[in-house]
Amino acid sequence: MKVLKFGGTSVATPEARRASANLVRTQKEPVVAVVSAHDGVTELLDEAARAAAAGNRRRLARHVAEVRARHDGPLLDELERVLAGLAALGELTPRSRDLVLSFGERLSAPMFAADLGSSAVALDGGAAGIVTDEQWGEASPLREVTRHELRQRVAPLLEQGRIPVVTGFIGVTQHGALTTLGRGGSDFTATLVGAALGAGEVWLCSDADGLRAADPRIVAEAAPLPEISFAEAMEMVQFGAKGIHPRALEPAVESGIPVRILNTFRPDVPGTRIGPVAASGPGAVRSVHLVRDVSLLTVAGAAMVGRRGTAARIFETVASAGGNVRMISQSVSESGISIAVSRRDLEAVRAALEGALVRPGLVRQIQIEDEVGIVAVVGEAMRGTPGIAARLFGAVARAGVNVVAIAQGSSELSISFIVETARGEDAVRAVYSEFL
Repeated sequence: MKVLKFGGTSVATPEARRASANLVRTQKEPVVAVVSAHDGVTELLDEAARAAAAGNRRRLARHVAEVRARHDGPLLDELERVLAGLAALGELTPRSRDLVLSFGERLSAPMFAADLGSSAVALDGGAAGIVTDEQWGEASPLREVTRHELRQRVAPLLEQGRIPVVTGFIGVTQHGALTTLGRGGSDFTATLVGAALGAGEVWLCSDADGLRAADPRIVAEAAPLPEISFAEAMEMVQFGAKGIHPRALEPAVESGIPVRILNTFRPDVPGTRIGPVAASGPGAVRSVHLVRDVSLLTVAGAAMVGRRGTAARIFETVASAGGNVRMISQSVSESGISIAVSRRDLEAVRAALEGALVRPGLVRQIQIEDEVGIVAVVGEAMRGTPGIAARLFGAVARAGVNVVAIAQGSSELSISFIVETARGEDAVRAVYSEFL
């Protein structure tokens, strides 16, 4: 059997749903379809929930009308009752927000099932067996319970020749409360279903032809990659490659089930296949990425040399300030540690580090480089291949780009380096020209 997940653009219009339904019908094996909310509807629901809680009836009515214009069915009346309740309470909790957001997929699935015909049956995540913890907004499935429930509830439908149409993105707690799985939740649902039912492949269908070797807005000729490994895909999506969320790959990695990223509207294009083993080929580098809106903080001072626990103190402080560390670089002398964080977190992180480290005299200063970006080069075949770094930094140097900091893990799966924001795209093009 196969799991086909359809993103928001693949179910947003009658024409898109027909293309998606046709892709399901042409499969020669049993299929479970997983569907997202219609494109833009989750955002509409979020705005509606906020408007209700704020008592802004005019804005609430406008958002509800937009949702009604794109859907039909009795669930719309239930949605209005929920929003009226939020307006009466005048507050929006994480749990009630999850309930409102769940309507996107719950409205989408029955419409897609109707397009497929009488053999299809729509199931919300809870009815299908997705059981989660109570971390509202970013719930984690209880894997063993979910695996058992999916087999008990979805597998019999396949045996009867039915087509289960499962809502992505949502599940239920063990007490029956609706939850959402957060960003990439529909992809996560698809791979959970595939792993539980022993699918041959999971297809993630959207309007993209696959994962590309570089952002086509920077390198126009960058083509979709036909095949990459799970390890490469995890690196690529962490650095911003479009098409899949890192969490969604976990069930596929554990079960060894290949994942294919496919264009719903161009099914003749093979897309990108993600599997346990890297594709063979002459090139060691698979892709190059640019992470924008990054700031670099360097914690420096002779007092750091040989002092145990300094790095731990730095990272604990960054975490307490709500910052997420994107990259780390440290000299062997231990006199400086550089960390890259999102620019929006810069001021909070800087203030926290100054308070925890500079003022007590544990470090001498915090140096800031605000206008920088991270260039990440990914390829499993780089491991053990001599000369990659020399070619990489030679190409960047010939392009006249200065490298500020460098980081590479012992796995040699990726090399990351910091450059000025204004030269980030030049660095990407230089690497692409050299290797790809």
